Amino acid sequence: MTKVAIVTGASGGIGAAVALELALLGFDIGIHFRSGEEKAKEVAKKIEAVGRKKVLLKADLTSSSECNAIMEKCINELGSIYALVNNAGITKDTLVMRMEDEDFSKVVDANLKSCFYMTRAAMPHMLKSRQGRIINVSSVIGIIGNAGQANYAASKAGIIGFTKSCAKEVAKRGICVNVVAPGYIVTPMTDVLDDAVKKDIKSKIPLNRLGDPKDVAGVVGFLCGEKASYITGQVLPVDGGMVI
Repeated sequence: MTKVAIVTGASGGIGAAVALELALLGFDIGIHFRSGEEKAKEVAKKIEAVGRKKVLLKADLTSSSECNAIMEKCINELGSIYALVNNAGITKDTLVMRMEDEDFSKVVDANLKSCFYMTRAAMPHMLKSRQGRIINVSSVIGIIGNAGQANYAASKAGIIGFTKSCAKEVAKRGICVNVVAPGYIVTPMTDVLDDAVKKDIKSKIPLNRLGDPKDVAGVVGFLCGEKASYITGQVLPVDGGMVI
């Protein structure tokens, strides 16, 4: 029986790469997006091209009701959910002393609360079928912190604690819950950095390069597969050795 995966923030960057990787592994895909509809449609075409089914899922994941709605839509159109990849996220960078209340709240809501809402929506279906994979995309910044990103670091560190707790709650039902923590990956977020900043970043990475979204997608694909059935509650950095 074909398995179904939902990937949040699947309209570009890491999310798009993850959605395609899972499609290549035989999953039908729920493609979540908030505003990037055209990019989401491009991802959908690629998924169809490899012979998999897809459904577009537009939602603001800071709303628990919208999270519940897209979960039900995906299940109704594709079948019971097997894998959930919580990838959606935003940044609003500034130093703590200059950070507005809204800057902090919006990042925590988009990055951490969305992860909670989507996980809670998926769990009853996974518990019923006694199988499943939940992969939460954190960041190395959630492990080591970063000046000017206290809100982002807090949200991504929160994802790690949340994941470990979830893993303990559902392990007896055969559900594995893990974290992938990317380092500096070439995405629209890093495209805005100037060459001098990129050079400085590379100097701190033992593999001396920025990552590719496919580097992250490959790890997510592994964690969603049978060969990772004895791995749960773990944090896997995909960072070129940055946090060694």
